[in-house]
Amino acid sequence: MIEEAYVHELLRLKANNCLYHREGQELEFKEQFNFAGLVDYLRDFAAFANNRGGYLIFGVKDSPRILIGLSVKSRKQFEKVDPEKISGFLLEIFSSDIRWEQSLVDIDGMFFGVFKIYKAATRPVIARRDEGKDQVIKNGDVYYRYGGRTQRIQHAELENIINRRVEQNNQHWLDLMAKIGHAGPQNAAVLDTEKALIEKDNAQVLVVDEGLAEKLKFVKEGQFVEKDGAATLKLIGDVVPVDRVEVTKRIKENLTKAYPLAAMDLVAEVKKVIPGAKPNDIWEVIRENGLKDNPDYSAYNFRNKKQEDKYKETGEVPPVTPSIYNENAVEFIVKVLKGKKEK
Repeated sequence: MIEEAYVHELLRLKANNCLYHREGQELEFKEQFNFAGLVDYLRDFAAFANNRGGYLIFGVKDSPRILIGLSVKSRKQFEKVDPEKISGFLLEIFSSDIRWEQSLVDIDGMFFGVFKIYKAATRPVIARRDEGKDQVIKNGDVYYRYGGRTQRIQHAELENIINRRVEQNNQHWLDLMAKIGHAGPQNAAVLDTEKALIEKDNAQVLVVDEGLAEKLKFVKEGQFVEKDGAATLKLIGDVVPVDRVEVTKRIKENLTKAYPLAAMDLVAEVKKVIPGAKPNDIWEVIRENGLKDNPDYSAYNFRNKKQEDKYKETGEVPPVTPSIYNENAVEFIVKVLKGKKEK
């Protein structure tokens, strides 16, 4: 759900009436909404979805960044947006479902069109076909947010997404094994849907979890009534869904191996590529794009387990906790700094 209070914060003004917040990894401003630019907007949708999600806000003038609100014509077009049609269009163009919401926000009599895009559950989101004039969206491309820019994804970020997907798949297997361990293999059996057999004597096992159990239709022995040809399973005894899963947490044994760069090491690596880069510019990129909270680039190097446990419990980072970084952070910062120079 789009929280108007948060949109107000994103559009907060400084003393000179310019916006306090800049465009970044999770924020993009547009001056007016126009259906002619829809393909460009959907490209941004995919870029946000492939990263951490974000907001696309219409009604902000570029250079200087000041609030002007939607024109009457632009507001009417924004109000005509059909969520069902746009979602269908997105499914046709991209490989994965992109979740989004829209809202019209009133600030001091000015109206702003807001799209909120969520991080995709299945990444990467890949373009299925060419779309738009001059192929704004190209078949096979993956788009990503770098700072305040949408562009084709680079190697480091794509590799991160693929590795995360592999990890998720591995975690699903671990979860399944944990369920089997919880239920006990002696209480589990294999349902072979191709052979229409349930096997229990060999080593393979299947555990039905709560979600699947709700979808299955069982009839108890002696109570069978054929109805509409619906597929059923003959039930002898009771079905008990597994509603608690004990999953062993995998902890990285050597954090510094995954994140070998201290803060000043990071600065030195960036300067090798951009000699004129200033530390303050690098810290600004880290802050604006939330790299410290993104394990793709950084991790907190807690001084002891007590600090780490407190962070996991409260989400608050203890004071003076250093961050350590990997090479992906270097590549990301370099791309953003180069992009700022090109503007």
